[in-house]
Amino acid sequence: MTTESGAGARVNCVVDAEGRVALELPAPVAATRPHLLLRLRPKKGEPVTVSRTVPLEAVADGPARAVLEPLPALEEGRWDAFLLNGPDDTAPERLRPGLRDLRALVDGHLRDRPSPVAVRIPYVTKEGYLAVRAWLRTAHAEAGRIDVGDRSTTVTARLHGATFEDGAVVRLRMRGSDAPERDVRPVTDGDHLGFRFTVDHEDLAAGTAAEGGIWDVFVHPAAGAPPIRVARLLDDVADRKASFVHPAARAAGAVLRPYYTLDNDLSIRVATG
Repeated sequence: MTTESGAGARVNCVVDAEGRVALELPAPVAATRPHLLLRLRPKKGEPVTVSRTVPLEAVADGPARAVLEPLPALEEGRWDAFLLNGPDDTAPERLRPGLRDLRALVDGHLRDRPSPVAVRIPYVTKEGYLAVRAWLRTAHAEAGRIDVGDRSTTVTARLHGATFEDGAVVRLRMRGSDAPERDVRPVTDGDHLGFRFTVDHEDLAAGTAAEGGIWDVFVHPAAGAPPIRVARLLDDVADRKASFVHPAARAAGAVLRPYYTLDNDLSIRVATG
C-alpha cells in the first residue's frame, strides 16, 4: 500500500484479484452528478478518441465512490484519470493518487487466466497524477525467472489463454523489416502451460547486424498458431523497464542483455562492436 503527496484532488483505490478497481475520493464532491473519467492516452500528436466514464456515488458530507468493473475490459494502453463534475463539464480535473492498495495483484502470476487476458494496474505518472495501465491480449506468456549465464540465457514462463500443442516454438524476431529470426524449442511442463527455453548467446550474436539490434520474444504454442508475446504483466508493477535490470553477457564480441520494454514485454538487446 502506497501514498503520494502533493496538491490537487485525490482518489484512493483498491484493486481485487479479478481486476475490479474501487475508487474513493475522501473529500466530499461539490457536484450533482460527479463521474470518474478515464481517457486512453493517444499517440503523440493525436487527439483523444477513447474514454470511459464511471459514476461516483456521492454521500452527503462523505466520500464519493466509484467501481470500475472488470468488464468491459479496458483497451490496452495508459488511461489518465479525471474528475468530471457533470455531463457538460468541459474542463475535467486531473486526479492525484491517495492510498493505492495493490496487494491483490502481487501474486497474480500464480493464477491462470482465460482468454482474453485483461490486466489493469493503477500507477502514478511522472507528473504525479493517477493513471491506469491496461493490457488486453488474446493470450499471454508470463515471464518468470530469467537466468543469464556465460553461454546462454534461460527463461521460465507460463501460458495464459492458450495451451501447448505439437510444433510449438519460441521465436526471437529482430526488430526491423526483413529482420532475421531464431527459433528455440520450449521445454513444457506436464500441464501444457508452464515452459522454459534457452537462448544461445553466440548464435544470437552471430545473427545480429554489425550495428547491433533488439530481439523481441514470442511463443507459438502450436504449429501455425499466431504469436504470443512473452511479457511480465501479472503483478503490481506498471513500469518495470528501469527497475528490473538483468545482468549482461558477452559472446562473439557482443554484449547481450535481456530487458523489459516500455510495455513490459521481454526483449534481448545485442550491442556489437
